Amino acid sequence: MTEATTQAPAVIPAASNEALAGHNRISTAALNSVAQAAAAESFGVQVNEVRVSFSDAAGRLAISLATPIAVPSLTALAVAHDEAAAARLAESGGSIWLRTIAAKKDVLDKVGYLTGSDVARVDIRITGVRLPQQSRAYENPVQPDAAPARRVQ
Repeated sequence: MTEATTQAPAVIPAASNEALAGHNRISTAALNSVAQAAAAESFGVQVNEVRVSFSDAAGRLAISLATPIAVPSLTALAVAHDEAAAARLAESGGSIWLRTIAAKKDVLDKVGYLTGSDVARVDIRITGVRLPQQSRAYENPVQPDAAPARRVQ
């Protein structure tokens, strides 16, 4: 046997312009999950807090989102009317309005890229705000070693 007969046959890749047989479909549930994840990431909230619906926009996909948005501590911003407060607001991405506009493009791009869908628009309704997690000491002002109050009769 010669060397040529013992080698495995070469795999010839399909031409880049040649269509492959078969169908590819992305289910509504998968599309919904991608849109929820993209929105949750953009707004800094949990995936289960984002509601998504889809509609037709002249043959293209229109996405409607209803979601809360994470915001910096309003108390911290109100107490410090200085440059540090302005810096914290800028770090958060700016005002709720500006962050919503930026998220619209972000969600449109991510959903279109990840699913291959032709997304026409993203409509967003902000349903509430989520504050950053506060420390336990702030949430529970009672000291753990303090004696419970006694009722006087």
